[in-house]
Amino acid sequence: MLKWLDIPPMWLLGCAVLAWVQAEYVPLGLSFGQGWAFAAGTTLVALGLLLLALALMEFVRKRTTPIPHMDASELITSGIFRFSRNPIYLGDILILAGLILRWDAVVSVPLVPILVWIINNRFIHAEEFRLERDFGDAFLRYMAQTRRWL
Repeated sequence: MLKWLDIPPMWLLGCAVLAWVQAEYVPLGLSFGQGWAFAAGTTLVALGLLLLALALMEFVRKRTTPIPHMDASELITSGIFRFSRNPIYLGDILILAGLILRWDAVVSVPLVPILVWIINNRFIHAEEFRLERDFGDAFLRYMAQTRRWL
């Protein structure tokens, strides 16, 4: 059960809850300012959701799993994966940054690099190991031509 809870959306949810609680109960009088932060945050959340949708469409199209702890049946290098090896994780980061801006959770800004670190160390490194093991040179070529994040 814990393995299924240890997935990136749960880490995103945990960080988002922390940011919301901070904004709601411990704002410390800090603010990003009026207007721009809400608009920028909304844009980042929308971009993050778009990245998630585009990536999930590729998973469905290729009939492989988006679950980090499972082995992929096919290496996806098409669609949004031409620009980023990890568009879902990039979407997660954009969503968190956008929520922090929307909620005016200034003190929670460090949660963004913390989530990047968690995703890199808990998920990406293991995924890359499995993809190299399963797809060999094809994955190494893909890795050489496509950046991890953006």
